Parts: sequence; C-alpha cells; structure tokens
Amino acid sequence: MRGLLAGLLLMLSLPAAAQVSGLDGDWDGALPVAGGVRLRLSLHVESHDTMTAATLISLDQGNARIPATITRDGDTVSLDMPAVHAGFKGTLSKDGKSLDGTWTQVTATPLSFTRRAAGATGPATRRRPQEPKPPFPYHSEAVTFAGPGSVTLAGTLTMPDGAGPFPAVVLVQGSGPHDRDETLMGHKPFLVLADALTRRSIAVLRTDKRGVGKSTGDYAGATSNDFAADADASVAYLKSLKSINAKKIGLIGHSEGGLIAPMVAAKDRSVAFIVLLAGPGLKGANIMRMQRRLIGQAMGATPQALDQSEAMAEKLSNIAIAAKDSDTARMQMMDTLSAAGVPTERAIATAGQLSAPWFRFFLSYDPVPTLKQVTCPVLALNGSLDLQVPPKEDLAAIKAALVGNRDVTVEELPGLNHLFQTAKTGAPGEYGEIEETMSPAALAVVGDWIVQRTR
Repeated sequence: MRGLLAGLLLMLSLPAAAQVSGLDGDWDGALPVAGGVRLRLSLHVESHDTMTAATLISLDQGNARIPATITRDGDTVSLDMPAVHAGFKGTLSKDGKSLDGTWTQVTATPLSFTRRAAGATGPATRRRPQEPKPPFPYHSEAVTFAGPGSVTLAGTLTMPDGAGPFPAVVLVQGSGPHDRDETLMGHKPFLVLADALTRRSIAVLRTDKRGVGKSTGDYAGATSNDFAADADASVAYLKSLKSINAKKIGLIGHSEGGLIAPMVAAKDRSVAFIVLLAGPGLKGANIMRMQRRLIGQAMGATPQALDQSEAMAEKLSNIAIAAKDSDTARMQMMDTLSAAGVPTERAIATAGQLSAPWFRFFLSYDPVPTLKQVTCPVLALNGSLDLQVPPKEDLAAIKAALVGNRDVTVEELPGLNHLFQTAKTGAPGEYGEIEETMSPAALAVVGDWIVQRTR
C-alpha cells in the first residue's frame, strides 16, 4: 500500500474556503485500497461567518486529521488536500444526502460519502485491546539524532527501569510512509512490540521514517538503501548511550524492514542479532508476482482475470527493472498502458508510482547475497497465512541463504497473517477488522529468542 494516503500524520494549516452552503455536518465514506482493504473516512464541514472549513479524518489510520479546502459549483463538490497530495470531486445528490465521486491520489478511485444524520454517532473506533496505556513500568522518551547526510531522525526510546546497561533493538518498518509505531489500519504494531520487549528488560528505539512525522529528509526519493543507512544511524545512536550495552544491539525488521536489517548487519559486524518478521528472502519481482496472485485469489478474482492482470503487471515490472532511469521507465510504461486502452489519468498515476526509485530498487533487489554475508544470530518468522510474503517459499530461501550461519532459527507460525495477527484467510482486507494487533504467541517467540541471546 506504499504511497496511498501518504503522510496522513502530517498536519498543515490551510486557508479556509469562502463560505460553501448546504454541506455543513459530517459525512462518512470508505476508500477502497489494495488487497480489498477499505479505509474508513469521515468528512467534517463547518461554516463560520464568511468561510467554510473542512477536515478529512482517516479513522483507520490513527484518526489522522487532514485539512481540506472545499468548494462547490452547483452540484459539483471538490476537496483539495495538499498535505497528502490528494483530491476529491463528487456530485451532490438531489436530496443532499450523498456525494458520489472520485478520489485522486496516485490513482483514481471511486469514493462516496453519505451525510450523517444530525445527532447520530459516527463510526465506532475499532477496539485495539493490546495498545499499551500509561503508566508504564519503564521509561519512554522522545529522541532526535543525526541520520545520514542532512537527515534528522525522530523517534521514541523505551528504556527498562534500572541502571543498565541494557540490550537494545532498533525496529525497522515495512514499506510505506510509516510513523514510528508503523501505524496502519488503526493498529500500532511497533508500539505493541516495543512495549512487550521493554517489559522484558530490552531497550527499544523506533523512529519515524525519513520525511515522515518529525523525521526530516526526502521520503519519496528514498530506496531501501537509504532506509538501511537510517537504521545504521539508529544503531550508532544507541551505541552512544551509556545505558545501552553496545555489544548487544540488534535489529527487528518487518516486511521491507526484514530486507533492510540484513543490509545493516552484513556491513556492521557489531550488530548482535537480527529478527526478520516476514522479511523477503526472494527477489522483489518474484515476491510481487506471488503476492498479486494470492491476494487476487483471496478477493475472488477468476483465473482468467488474474492471468490478464498478471500479463500487464509483468510488462510493467520488466520495464521498471530494465530501464536506465525512472524517467525512461515512466515514459515506456505510459506507452504500454496507453496501448492497452488504460485512461490517460490512470496511466499517468500508475506509471509514476511504478517507475519510482523505491519500486525499481525493490523489484530488482535479490536479498540472498546479502543474507549470505550475515554472521550474527538470525530469527526468521513468517505467518502461515501471509499473502504478501508467501511463507514456505520465503523461509526456504532464507534458510538456504543462511546455511553457513551457525545460529539461525526459521519458523512458520500457524494461523498468522502478514502483520502476525491471528487471522482467518490472511487477506489484507482483514487487517483492520481484527482486534488483535500482534499475536501474543509471536511476541513471546521474539522476546524469548532475544532474551536467550542477550543474557
């Protein structure tokens, strides 16, 4: 879901629009995104004197509030949200109770809003019973430190009570513009993981990605190499603290983070251990190919439809890998999409996303040579219901690549999905519906393994 609703945690002030009549109140909708996921949205419109203010609230992304400029021309209503590079244009129904239109951000997606009845309560906030609440039996501190180049990384360091020095881990997020808690679908997996580990006397550092939240830098132009440099800077920061045991610092990477952790450990032999949570052991293009088919099947797509969409996806992937630069890739993709009859607006958005530096790097990167250079202890876990990083093929590749490493634990955890939630099908559409943020069994496996290697 990289790029969708990017930067929802960013708060920008917008000039209020001239007064817009007939729209005041609250409107509810759900935006379809990848893998059958639907992001629940609420639009609040409120007029004051000569102006009207609008705010879009993403209920499944931490109730992030996005300022919007709202305009109306007859029955046509438009929203402009520069904070997330998005817009909406819809038609107001004759009874004034619904807005049917299109959300534009990377791609164009149908979106409808329904006016909430006066006095009615809005969509319920989904329960997240694992989310820790203060007071905590440990210290939690907001920190900032120098990253590579001009980047400043901001995050949270949780430290056990006592004098230390303590073993520590750096948490590395999966793909997408994630904050320090890896917030998605109303869940905060890294907050839950950090809490569980710190309660076991392990210090934990988690940061906003570069260009996200309070971290500076260019997110849009970054690749996994850049995020690996940020993770390396995080390790260096922990080493500078007297309360941290510099010989017992490891990394835990989820999804793309599980690709980044070995990149850091292969170069820095002081890294004491790494944990790969659904980390890629296969080339990105191969993972994407399997992921597309598995998620398509879970969504009920016919074999014929899957074959057709796969043919186009393969053409675009091959262009992304072979092109000499992103501009060339984008133009070649545009030609391919246009020749297939894809509407121009959609072709521009799709080509722009798939020709981006991050995507081109991920498709062509083979993690095996890097994994072969890792000498520290490795724990590699996948959920048996993971449809984004297929567990059997992935773990087999990781195990084979690490055959020369003396301390490797590879395990497929039954009944868990890509987020390590207890799931029914593993489809991404379930992520937000499941109350559990991370399986207690998975938390125990990770915690036990680290404690055994840092005593």
